[in-house]
Amino acid sequence: MSRKYFGTDGVRGKVGEFPITPEFVMHLGYAAGKVLASADWHLAQGENPAVLIGKDTRISGYLLESALQAGLIAAGVDVYLAGPIPTPAVAHLTRALRLQAGIVISASHNPFEDNGIKFFSGSGEKLPDETERAIEAGLDSPIVTMASARLGKARRIDDAAGRYIEFCKSSFPYELDLRGLKLVVDCAHGAAYHIARHVFHELGADVVAIGVEPDGRNINAGYGATAPANLQKAVVEHKANLGIALDGDGDRLIMTDSAGTLYDGDQLLYVIAKHRQSTGLMKGGVVGTLMTNLGFEHAMQRINIPFARAKVGDRYVMEVLQQKGWQLGGENSGHIISLDKHSTGDGIISALQVLHALRRTDQTLAEAAQGLVMYPQVLVNVRVDKAAALLENAHVKAAVAEAEGSLDGKGRVLLRPSGTEPLLRVMVEGEDGVLVRKCAEGIAAVVRGIA
Repeated sequence: MSRKYFGTDGVRGKVGEFPITPEFVMHLGYAAGKVLASADWHLAQGENPAVLIGKDTRISGYLLESALQAGLIAAGVDVYLAGPIPTPAVAHLTRALRLQAGIVISASHNPFEDNGIKFFSGSGEKLPDETERAIEAGLDSPIVTMASARLGKARRIDDAAGRYIEFCKSSFPYELDLRGLKLVVDCAHGAAYHIARHVFHELGADVVAIGVEPDGRNINAGYGATAPANLQKAVVEHKANLGIALDGDGDRLIMTDSAGTLYDGDQLLYVIAKHRQSTGLMKGGVVGTLMTNLGFEHAMQRINIPFARAKVGDRYVMEVLQQKGWQLGGENSGHIISLDKHSTGDGIISALQVLHALRRTDQTLAEAAQGLVMYPQVLVNVRVDKAAALLENAHVKAAVAEAEGSLDGKGRVLLRPSGTEPLLRVMVEGEDGVLVRKCAEGIAAVVRGIA
Protein backbone atom coordinates (compact mmCIF):
# COMPACT_ATOMS: atom_id res chain seq x y z
CA MET A 1 0.00 0.00 0.00
CA SER A 2 1.43 3.37 -1.00
CA ARG A 3 1.73 6.24 1.44
CA LYS A 4 -0.65 9.16 0.99
CA TYR A 5 1.29 11.98 2.65
CA PHE A 6 4.83 10.72 3.23
CA GLY A 7 7.28 11.08 0.35
CA THR A 8 10.87 9.87 0.22
CA ASP A 9 11.79 12.28 3.02
CA GLY A 10 8.77 12.89 5.21
CA VAL A 11 5.76 15.13 4.61
CA ARG A 12 6.67 18.22 2.64
CA GLY A 13 4.99 21.13 0.87
CA LYS A 14 4.36 24.87 0.74
CA VAL A 15 3.56 26.41 4.12
CA GLY A 16 -0.12 27.32 4.42
CA GLU A 17 -1.16 24.85 1.74
CA PHE A 18 -2.31 21.36 2.62
CA PRO A 19 -0.71 19.34 4.13
CA ILE A 20 1.70 21.90 5.65
CA THR A 21 -0.97 23.69 7.67
CA PRO A 22 -1.11 24.03 11.47
CA GLU A 23 -4.29 21.94 11.61
CA PHE A 24 -2.83 19.03 9.68
CA VAL A 25 0.54 19.15 11.44
CA MET A 26 -1.15 19.11 14.84
CA HIS A 27 -3.15 16.06 13.71
CA LEU A 28 0.05 14.49 12.36
CA GLY A 29 1.70 15.00 15.75
CA TYR A 30 -1.28 13.43 17.48
CA ALA A 31 -1.37 10.44 15.09
CA ALA A 32 2.38 9.90 15.50
CA GLY A 33 1.99 10.19 19.26
CA LYS A 34 -0.72 7.53 19.32
CA VAL A 35 1.48 5.15 17.29
CA LEU A 36 4.33 5.78 19.72
CA ALA A 37 2.09 5.36 22.76
CA SER A 38 0.81 2.02 21.48
CA ALA A 39 4.28 0.58 20.90
CA ASP A 40 5.89 -1.76 23.42
CA TRP A 41 8.57 0.51 24.88
CA HIS A 42 8.77 -1.18 28.31
CA LEU A 43 8.24 2.19 29.96
CA ALA A 44 7.89 2.49 33.71
CA GLN A 45 4.37 2.65 35.16
CA GLY A 46 2.86 6.03 34.37
CA GLU A 47 5.80 7.14 32.21
CA ASN A 48 5.03 8.76 28.86
CA PRO A 49 6.88 8.04 25.63
CA ALA A 50 9.06 10.98 24.63
CA VAL A 51 10.20 12.56 21.36
CA LEU A 52 12.73 15.20 20.36
CA ILE A 53 11.78 18.03 17.99
CA GLY A 54 14.45 19.93 16.07
CA LYS A 55 14.08 22.37 13.19
CA ASP A 56 15.98 24.39 10.64
CA THR A 57 15.94 28.19 10.43
CA ARG A 58 12.76 28.77 8.38
CA ILE A 59 10.40 31.31 9.90
CA SER A 60 7.56 28.79 9.65
CA GLY A 61 9.40 26.51 12.06
CA TYR A 62 7.88 28.35 15.00
CA LEU A 63 4.37 27.72 13.73
CA LEU A 64 4.86 24.05 12.95
CA GLU A 65 6.82 23.35 16.12
CA SER A 66 3.91 24.62 18.23
CA ALA A 67 1.39 22.60 16.22
CA LEU A 68 3.39 19.39 16.48
CA GLN A 69 3.96 19.93 20.16
CA ALA A 70 0.24 20.37 20.82
CA GLY A 71 -0.68 17.19 18.95
CA LEU A 72 1.97 15.09 20.68
CA ILE A 73 1.11 16.37 24.15
CA ALA A 74 -2.60 15.71 23.51
CA ALA A 75 -1.66 12.09 22.73
CA GLY A 76 0.23 11.74 26.01
CA VAL A 77 3.77 12.12 24.67
CA ASP A 78 6.50 14.18 26.34
CA VAL A 79 8.36 16.59 24.06
CA TYR A 80 12.00 17.71 24.12
CA LEU A 81 12.62 20.92 22.15
CA ALA A 82 16.11 21.31 20.67
CA GLY A 83 15.58 24.44 18.57
CA PRO A 84 17.50 24.93 15.30
CA ILE A 85 19.84 21.97 14.82
CA PRO A 86 20.80 19.85 11.79
CA THR A 87 18.71 16.83 10.85
CA PRO A 88 21.51 14.38 11.79
CA ALA A 89 21.77 16.08 15.19
CA VAL A 90 18.16 15.11 15.86
CA ALA A 91 18.98 11.50 14.94
CA HIS A 92 21.98 11.50 17.30
CA LEU A 93 20.24 13.15 20.25
CA THR A 94 17.18 10.92 19.93
CA ARG A 95 19.42 7.91 20.29
CA ALA A 96 21.69 9.43 22.95
CA LEU A 97 18.77 10.47 25.16
CA ARG A 98 17.05 7.09 24.71
CA LEU A 99 13.89 8.70 23.37
CA GLN A 100 11.22 6.91 21.38
CA ALA A 101 11.45 9.10 18.27
CA GLY A 102 12.88 12.26 16.79
CA ILE A 103 11.08 14.76 14.56
CA VAL A 104 12.69 17.29 12.22
CA ILE A 105 10.87 20.34 10.89
CA SER A 106 12.68 21.11 7.65
CA ALA A 107 12.36 21.15 3.87
CA SER A 108 16.10 20.55 3.46
CA HIS A 109 17.37 22.28 0.29
CA ASN A 110 14.00 23.79 -0.70
CA PRO A 111 13.27 27.56 -0.49
CA PHE A 112 12.01 29.08 2.77
CA GLU A 113 8.35 29.08 1.67
CA ASP A 114 8.38 25.27 1.89
CA ASN A 115 8.63 23.16 5.00
CA GLY A 116 8.24 19.56 6.03
CA ILE A 117 8.07 17.03 8.84
CA LYS A 118 10.28 13.95 8.95
CA PHE A 119 10.70 11.32 11.63
CA PHE A 120 13.50 9.23 13.13
CA SER A 121 13.08 6.07 15.17
CA GLY A 122 14.58 5.69 18.62
CA SER A 123 17.66 4.14 17.00
CA GLY A 124 18.27 7.32 14.96
CA GLU A 125 17.13 5.89 11.62
CA LYS A 126 14.38 7.01 9.23
CA LEU A 127 11.05 5.39 10.07
CA PRO A 128 10.23 2.27 8.05
CA ASP A 129 7.41 2.53 5.52
CA GLU A 130 5.04 0.46 7.65
CA THR A 131 5.35 2.87 10.61
CA GLU A 132 4.67 5.84 8.35
CA ARG A 133 1.61 4.03 7.02
CA ALA A 134 0.41 3.43 10.59
CA ILE A 135 0.74 7.15 11.31
CA GLU A 136 -1.19 7.96 8.14
CA ALA A 137 -3.95 5.55 9.18
CA GLY A 138 -4.24 7.44 12.47
CA LEU A 139 -5.01 10.64 10.59
CA ASP A 140 -8.43 9.20 9.77
CA SER A 141 -9.38 9.29 13.46
CA PRO A 142 -10.26 12.52 15.32
CA ILE A 143 -8.05 13.99 18.02
CA VAL A 144 -9.22 12.78 21.42
CA THR A 145 -7.18 14.52 24.10
CA MET A 146 -5.84 12.34 26.89
CA ALA A 147 -7.09 12.92 30.42
CA SER A 148 -5.25 15.78 32.11
CA ALA A 149 -3.23 13.41 34.29
CA ARG A 150 -1.95 11.62 31.19
CA LEU A 151 -1.01 14.64 29.05
CA GLY A 152 2.55 15.01 27.91
CA LYS A 153 4.93 17.74 29.05
CA ALA A 154 7.47 19.84 27.17
CA ARG A 155 10.99 20.88 28.08
CA ARG A 156 13.82 22.58 26.22
CA ILE A 157 17.31 21.07 25.76
CA ASP A 158 19.66 24.00 26.26
CA ASP A 159 22.89 22.20 25.32
CA ALA A 160 21.72 20.42 22.13
CA ALA A 161 24.24 22.21 19.87
CA GLY A 162 27.16 21.52 22.20
CA ARG A 163 26.30 17.83 22.50
CA TYR A 164 26.20 17.48 18.74
CA ILE A 165 29.47 19.37 18.20
CA GLU A 166 31.25 16.91 20.49
CA PHE A 167 29.63 13.96 18.71
CA CYS A 168 30.85 15.20 15.31
CA LYS A 169 34.38 15.71 16.62
CA SER A 170 34.40 12.17 18.02
CA SER A 171 34.04 10.80 14.47
CA PHE A 172 37.49 12.16 13.56
CA PRO A 173 40.60 10.21 14.71
CA TYR A 174 41.96 11.54 17.99
CA GLU A 175 45.55 11.34 16.75
CA LEU A 176 44.79 13.68 13.83
CA ASP A 177 43.94 17.37 13.69
CA LEU A 178 43.21 20.02 11.07
CA ARG A 179 45.97 22.46 11.98
CA GLY A 180 47.42 24.24 8.99
CA LEU A 181 44.20 23.95 6.95
CA LYS A 182 42.15 26.98 5.99
CA LEU A 183 38.53 26.05 5.33
CA VAL A 184 35.58 28.04 4.04
CA VAL A 185 32.41 26.57 5.56
CA ASP A 186 29.06 27.49 3.99
CA CYS A 187 26.03 26.69 6.16
CA ALA A 188 23.31 27.90 3.74
CA HIS A 189 21.89 30.18 6.46
CA GLY A 190 20.48 26.91 7.74
CA ALA A 191 20.41 24.64 10.75
CA ALA A 192 24.20 24.23 11.04
CA TYR A 193 24.90 27.99 11.14
CA HIS A 194 25.94 27.89 14.83
CA ILE A 195 27.51 24.43 14.77
CA ALA A 196 29.62 23.56 11.72
CA ARG A 197 32.33 26.20 12.06
CA HIS A 198 32.92 25.22 15.70
CA VAL A 199 33.47 21.55 14.79
CA PHE A 200 36.21 22.34 12.29
CA HIS A 201 37.74 25.15 14.34
CA GLU A 202 37.95 23.02 17.50
CA LEU A 203 39.78 20.37 15.47
CA GLY A 204 42.40 22.98 14.59
CA ALA A 205 41.33 24.49 11.25
CA ASP A 206 41.32 28.17 10.39
CA VAL A 207 37.64 28.63 9.48
CA VAL A 208 36.00 31.29 7.34
CA ALA A 209 32.23 30.90 7.84
CA ILE A 210 29.68 32.09 5.28
CA GLY A 211 25.93 31.54 5.07
CA VAL A 212 25.68 31.88 8.85
CA GLU A 213 23.25 34.79 9.21
CA PRO A 214 19.78 33.23 9.07
CA ASP A 215 16.78 35.56 9.15
CA GLY A 216 14.05 32.97 8.63
CA ARG A 217 13.74 33.75 4.94
CA ASN A 218 17.23 33.34 3.45
CA ILE A 219 17.81 29.61 4.00
CA ASN A 220 19.45 28.11 0.86
CA ALA A 221 19.16 31.46 -0.93
CA GLY A 222 22.40 31.86 -2.89
CA TYR A 223 24.36 29.77 -0.40
CA GLY A 224 24.86 26.14 0.53
CA ALA A 225 25.22 22.86 -1.30
CA THR A 226 22.62 23.71 -3.94
CA ALA A 227 24.05 27.18 -4.68
CA PRO A 228 27.85 26.87 -4.33
CA ALA A 229 28.97 29.93 -6.34
CA ASN A 230 29.62 32.01 -3.21
CA LEU A 231 31.61 29.15 -1.69
CA GLN A 232 33.79 28.88 -4.81
CA LYS A 233 34.38 32.64 -4.79
CA ALA A 234 35.22 32.74 -1.08
CA VAL A 235 37.69 29.84 -1.32
CA VAL A 236 39.67 31.66 -4.00
CA GLU A 237 39.45 35.07 -2.30
CA HIS A 238 40.61 33.74 1.09
CA LYS A 239 43.22 31.43 -0.45
CA ALA A 240 41.65 28.54 1.43
CA ASN A 241 42.67 24.90 1.06
CA LEU A 242 39.10 23.62 0.81
CA GLY A 243 35.49 24.71 0.80
CA ILE A 244 32.67 22.85 2.56
CA ALA A 245 29.00 23.49 1.73
CA LEU A 246 26.05 22.06 3.64
CA ASP A 247 22.38 22.35 2.77
CA GLY A 248 19.64 23.91 4.88
CA ASP A 249 19.28 21.00 7.29
CA GLY A 250 22.91 19.91 7.33
CA ASP A 251 22.71 16.38 5.92
CA ARG A 252 24.10 17.13 2.45
CA LEU A 253 27.72 17.93 1.51
CA ILE A 254 29.45 19.49 -1.49
CA MET A 255 33.15 20.49 -1.41
CA THR A 256 35.61 22.54 -3.46
CA ASP A 257 39.37 22.39 -3.74
CA SER A 258 41.68 25.39 -3.48
CA ALA A 259 40.94 26.40 -7.08
CA GLY A 260 37.20 26.48 -6.41
CA THR A 261 36.52 23.29 -8.39
CA LEU A 262 33.38 21.54 -7.19
CA TYR A 263 33.24 17.91 -6.00
CA ASP A 264 29.82 16.28 -5.72
CA GLY A 265 28.61 13.38 -3.60
CA ASP A 266 29.89 10.71 -5.99
CA GLN A 267 33.39 12.18 -6.01
CA LEU A 268 33.53 12.62 -2.23
CA LEU A 269 32.20 9.10 -1.68
CA TYR A 270 34.94 7.82 -3.98
CA VAL A 271 37.63 9.58 -1.91
CA ILE A 272 36.29 8.02 1.30
CA ALA A 273 35.85 4.54 -0.20
CA LYS A 274 39.27 4.48 -1.87
CA HIS A 275 40.98 5.48 1.37
CA ARG A 276 39.12 2.87 3.37
CA GLN A 277 39.96 0.20 0.81
CA SER A 278 43.66 1.09 0.85
CA THR A 279 43.84 0.99 4.66
CA GLY A 280 41.78 -2.15 5.21
CA LEU A 281 38.91 -0.22 6.79
CA MET A 282 36.41 -1.00 4.04
CA LYS A 283 33.62 -3.30 5.19
CA GLY A 284 31.78 -4.86 2.25
CA GLY A 285 30.93 -2.54 -0.61
CA VAL A 286 29.36 0.80 -1.45
CA VAL A 287 25.71 1.57 -2.14
CA GLY A 288 24.79 4.29 -4.62
CA THR A 289 21.48 5.12 -6.27
CA LEU A 290 19.96 5.07 -9.72
CA MET A 291 21.43 8.58 -10.12
CA THR A 292 25.00 7.60 -9.21
CA ASN A 293 27.35 8.38 -12.10
CA LEU A 294 28.28 5.41 -14.27
CA GLY A 295 31.91 6.47 -13.91
CA PHE A 296 31.66 5.84 -10.16
CA GLU A 297 30.45 2.30 -10.74
CA HIS A 298 33.36 1.65 -13.09
CA ALA A 299 35.83 3.18 -10.60
CA MET A 300 34.57 0.84 -7.86
CA GLN A 301 35.17 -2.11 -10.18
CA ARG A 302 38.76 -0.99 -10.81
CA ILE A 303 39.61 -0.93 -7.09
CA ASN A 304 37.68 -4.14 -6.34
CA ILE A 305 34.92 -2.64 -4.22
CA PRO A 306 31.46 -4.22 -4.66
CA PHE A 307 28.80 -1.73 -5.74
CA ALA A 308 25.00 -1.79 -5.61
CA ARG A 309 22.32 0.70 -6.64
CA ALA A 310 19.28 1.65 -4.56
CA LYS A 311 16.27 3.75 -5.41
CA VAL A 312 16.86 7.50 -5.11
CA GLY A 313 16.64 8.70 -1.52
CA ASP A 314 18.92 8.20 1.45
CA ARG A 315 16.29 6.01 3.17
CA TYR A 316 16.65 3.49 0.32
CA VAL A 317 20.45 3.66 0.41
CA MET A 318 20.14 2.83 4.10
CA GLU A 319 17.85 -0.13 3.41
CA VAL A 320 20.34 -1.70 0.98
CA LEU A 321 23.26 -1.05 3.36
CA GLN A 322 21.41 -2.86 6.13
CA GLN A 323 20.39 -5.73 3.86
CA LYS A 324 23.99 -6.29 2.78
CA GLY A 325 25.67 -5.48 6.09
CA TRP A 326 27.75 -2.73 4.47
CA GLN A 327 28.67 0.64 5.99
CA LEU A 328 29.21 3.18 3.22
CA GLY A 329 26.81 4.66 0.70
CA GLY A 330 25.45 7.86 -0.71
CA GLU A 331 23.96 9.99 -3.45
CA ASN A 332 25.53 12.34 -5.97
CA SER A 333 23.46 15.13 -4.39
CA GLY A 334 25.76 14.94 -1.37
CA HIS A 335 23.96 12.66 1.06
CA ILE A 336 26.71 10.34 2.34
CA ILE A 337 26.12 7.63 4.95
CA SER A 338 28.92 6.16 7.07
CA LEU A 339 27.17 3.71 9.37
CA ASP A 340 30.30 3.19 11.44
CA LYS A 341 30.11 6.89 12.35
CA HIS A 342 26.39 7.74 12.44
CA SER A 343 22.99 6.15 11.94
CA THR A 344 22.05 8.54 9.14
CA GLY A 345 23.59 10.83 6.51
CA ASP A 346 25.49 13.75 8.01
CA GLY A 347 27.15 16.58 6.07
CA ILE A 348 29.63 17.56 8.79
CA ILE A 349 30.69 13.99 9.57
CA SER A 350 30.99 13.23 5.85
CA ALA A 351 33.31 16.23 5.44
CA LEU A 352 35.38 14.91 8.33
CA GLN A 353 35.67 11.52 6.61
CA VAL A 354 37.02 13.24 3.48
CA LEU A 355 39.43 15.29 5.60
CA HIS A 356 40.52 12.11 7.38
CA ALA A 357 41.48 10.59 4.02
CA LEU A 358 43.35 13.74 2.93
CA ARG A 359 45.29 14.02 6.20
CA ARG A 360 46.28 10.35 6.22
CA THR A 361 47.47 10.38 2.62
CA ASP A 362 48.82 13.96 2.59
CA GLN A 363 46.95 14.57 -0.67
CA THR A 364 44.93 17.43 -2.05
CA LEU A 365 41.29 16.79 -2.85
CA ALA A 366 42.10 16.82 -6.57
CA GLU A 367 44.81 14.19 -6.07
CA ALA A 368 42.57 11.99 -3.93
CA ALA A 369 39.78 12.09 -6.53
CA GLN A 370 42.06 10.97 -9.36
CA GLY A 371 40.99 7.62 -10.73
CA LEU A 372 37.33 8.58 -10.91
CA VAL A 373 36.40 9.66 -14.43
CA MET A 374 32.93 11.13 -14.32
CA TYR A 375 30.70 10.58 -17.34
CA PRO A 376 28.91 13.68 -18.62
CA GLN A 377 25.49 13.68 -16.94
CA VAL A 378 22.60 16.02 -17.69
CA LEU A 379 19.60 16.32 -15.37
CA VAL A 380 16.54 18.24 -16.58
CA ASN A 381 13.68 18.86 -14.14
CA VAL A 382 10.28 19.20 -15.82
CA ARG A 383 7.46 20.60 -13.68
CA VAL A 384 4.40 18.37 -14.10
CA ASP A 385 1.27 17.50 -12.12
CA LYS A 386 1.31 13.70 -12.46
CA ALA A 387 4.88 12.62 -13.02
CA ALA A 388 4.37 8.90 -12.42
CA ALA A 389 1.66 8.64 -15.09
CA LEU A 390 3.96 10.14 -17.72
CA LEU A 391 6.36 7.21 -17.37
CA GLU A 392 3.75 5.02 -19.08
CA ASN A 393 2.99 7.48 -21.87
CA ALA A 394 3.71 5.99 -25.32
CA HIS A 395 5.32 9.19 -26.65
CA VAL A 396 7.62 9.44 -23.62
CA LYS A 397 8.58 5.78 -23.95
CA ALA A 398 9.37 6.30 -27.63
CA ALA A 399 11.58 9.30 -26.82
CA VAL A 400 13.47 7.26 -24.23
CA ALA A 401 13.94 4.38 -26.66
CA GLU A 402 15.28 6.76 -29.31
CA ALA A 403 17.76 8.27 -26.83
CA GLU A 404 18.95 4.85 -25.71
CA GLY A 405 19.48 3.88 -29.34
CA SER A 406 21.58 7.01 -29.90
CA LEU A 407 23.76 6.20 -26.86
CA ASP A 408 24.43 2.75 -28.35
CA GLY A 409 25.09 1.04 -25.03
CA LYS A 410 27.54 3.73 -23.86
CA GLY A 411 25.28 5.52 -21.40
CA ARG A 412 22.05 5.47 -19.41
CA VAL A 413 18.64 7.13 -19.49
CA LEU A 414 16.62 7.46 -16.28
CA LEU A 415 13.25 9.12 -15.73
CA ARG A 416 11.90 9.36 -12.22
CA PRO A 417 9.31 11.42 -10.32
CA SER A 418 10.70 13.61 -7.55
CA GLY A 419 9.76 12.42 -4.09
CA THR A 420 9.64 15.97 -2.70
CA GLU A 421 8.47 18.26 -5.54
CA PRO A 422 6.00 18.10 -8.51
CA LEU A 423 8.76 17.30 -10.98
CA LEU A 424 9.74 14.60 -13.43
CA ARG A 425 13.52 14.29 -13.44
CA VAL A 426 15.07 13.39 -16.79
CA MET A 427 18.65 12.13 -16.45
CA VAL A 428 20.92 11.07 -19.30
CA GLU A 429 24.61 10.19 -19.02
CA GLY A 430 27.21 8.78 -21.39
CA GLU A 431 30.64 9.23 -22.91
CA ASP A 432 29.64 11.94 -25.42
CA GLY A 433 28.58 15.09 -23.54
CA VAL A 434 27.02 16.78 -26.57
CA LEU A 435 24.92 13.72 -27.35
CA VAL A 436 23.92 13.35 -23.70
CA ARG A 437 22.55 16.92 -23.55
CA LYS A 438 20.74 16.50 -26.86
CA CYS A 439 19.04 13.33 -25.61
CA ALA A 440 18.05 14.86 -22.27
CA GLU A 441 16.62 18.00 -23.81
CA GLY A 442 14.79 15.95 -26.43
CA ILE A 443 13.04 13.76 -23.84
CA ALA A 444 12.25 16.82 -21.66
CA ALA A 445 10.67 18.57 -24.67
CA VAL A 446 8.40 15.58 -25.27
CA VAL A 447 7.38 15.55 -21.59
CA ARG A 448 6.61 19.29 -21.62
CA GLY A 449 4.52 18.88 -24.76
CA ILE A 450 2.35 16.30 -23.03
CA ALA A 451 2.21 17.89 -19.56
